[in-house]
Amino acid sequence: MSTLSPSLREAMQQVGKLLQAGDFRAAHDQLQSVVEQHPDYAEALRLLGGVRQALGDTEGAEALLRKAMAADPGWAPTWSSLGELLLNSGRAEEAVPLLQRVASRLPHAALLLARYYNDQQRPADALAIVAPLCGSTQAPAELIAQHVAALAALGRQEEAVSFYGRRAEALPNDPAAAHAAAMALAAASKYAEAERATNHTLAQGHRTAAVYFTHASSLIALGKLEAAEAALRDCLRQEPRHIEAHDHLARLVWMRTGDSAQTTAMLDQALQRFQDDEALLATKAAILQGAGDAHGAYQCLAASAAHAQATPSLLVRAGLAALEFEPVVALALAERALQRSPSASAPRNLLAAALLGTGDPQAALRHCEALLANARDDQYLIALQTTAWRLLGDERYDAFCDYTDLVRPQTLQAPAQWPDLPHFLADVKRSLERLHNPHGHPLLFQSLRHGTETTGDLTRHADPVIQALFRAFEAPIRDYLAHIGNGSDPLRRRNHGTYRYNGGWSVRLRSAGYHTSHVHPRGWISSAFYVDLPDGMANASTPDGCLAFGQPSILTTPPLHAQHVVRPEAGRLVLFPSYVWHGTVPFHSEQTRLTVAFDVAPGETT
Repeated sequence: MSTLSPSLREAMQQVGKLLQAGDFRAAHDQLQSVVEQHPDYAEALRLLGGVRQALGDTEGAEALLRKAMAADPGWAPTWSSLGELLLNSGRAEEAVPLLQRVASRLPHAALLLARYYNDQQRPADALAIVAPLCGSTQAPAELIAQHVAALAALGRQEEAVSFYGRRAEALPNDPAAAHAAAMALAAASKYAEAERATNHTLAQGHRTAAVYFTHASSLIALGKLEAAEAALRDCLRQEPRHIEAHDHLARLVWMRTGDSAQTTAMLDQALQRFQDDEALLATKAAILQGAGDAHGAYQCLAASAAHAQATPSLLVRAGLAALEFEPVVALALAERALQRSPSASAPRNLLAAALLGTGDPQAALRHCEALLANARDDQYLIALQTTAWRLLGDERYDAFCDYTDLVRPQTLQAPAQWPDLPHFLADVKRSLERLHNPHGHPLLFQSLRHGTETTGDLTRHADPVIQALFRAFEAPIRDYLAHIGNGSDPLRRRNHGTYRYNGGWSVRLRSAGYHTSHVHPRGWISSAFYVDLPDGMANASTPDGCLAFGQPSILTTPPLHAQHVVRPEAGRLVLFPSYVWHGTVPFHSEQTRLTVAFDVAPGETT
């Protein structure tokens, strides 16, 4: 771009200050004046487009960005900004080529593309984008995070630990290198080491929002929740629009208080400053819905969703809330989002679920099949597909959801170090209860009600009793793989005889506790293992506390109910496909119900 005149440089510096302060309206007016005087200045056009987008005028923003591109086709930031706008609007097929063109030159474009690929469960594509850029010691923390996430999704966490560990050793006085090593350690569930690395980074004065966030994530996994909450607040003071930090903080405050107002307080402060920020609004709506207030979540977005220019992502978020109580409203929002973004999967996903709620399973099935063509292992989509089959009386439902064959209870064998199963379960109970939140509030965004769930991945926990438990699961899992065999359906076609754990957790339900019906979207085989039960539950004549299969989590017309029940029994492990709807029947007792669950994914083929 050509050299700027002193007056133009000063005007743009003023714009920068206004943007940094979050004063988008004043920045807009200043940029409008600059553009009127310099109609071919691409950077002013680009920034004006960005401000228009922040103020809710997506179409006006796109027009300005395309004008900026025409004014200076070689100005890479415009390609990145337009790609970001299109990506946020659900028009990935248009956005990806733009971002690919400049990703090697602009870290921000590479970040957007890598994040998209990781979100789409395409870690190999994300790795191809970020790996060359992360070879530089100047790579930003956000890009490194995507690099680490891609390696972790490919099961190569130790490679990330080794790569960034060597860099930290070679650059002992570089806090950014220490932070990168911490991110890799956290991805490998080496949280204590990650915490030490972030502590070292903070002690060196490198107190960025990204470091505070990594620090908080490790503290959460270690159960140091008060310190984690303080670190997240430090992060948000520096970066008030850090969506993941708001999400994590909300989870912690909810666990501590169970109060929606306190849970969203810091988010509300950010919204006072950035009133039109759709990402913040959508985050608040998601938190409210995660806390069980679907109506409140919808009302949070209703005014914004009513605007003709509402983005597809905002329409979908509002529709997900409406889906819980009024599928007709969700259907209208999904149709609007799909009209604006015909190739996006999220609106079509919502549309399929809403059609099941409004009594049109045949149309829902068409959308499910279209979505599954590009995401055939998405367990939620398979669940929607089988629900449509059930409503239509299609015999394929009975094959995919043959509960008597595919839901397999087995009694665990105690490891050799323990004299019998009761002694082993007693030790498992002691280890697990140390990990449960003492405040007694459930996690946000979970299916459980009236209970608590552990944080961190139990499959990687250092406790020797928990390690022994997951080793004891290995024989039943291998038996299950041998039982289901091979085939063309979504469960059997992924069975190569090998597996890997894909997350493990523990749930403690108290009286009136239950799990709402749900599936595990990124799973393959899921589980329930009973550690400790209220007296008499295993022999009761009622279904209280039982594991129930077949009732969808979404509203359907006509309503569908559970079809299969498994009674809990201490020491019993139940394995089943991740795509089958499952939940827990409420129970009433002074004693708690303690379980462990995990997901299994296919292992690497040899």
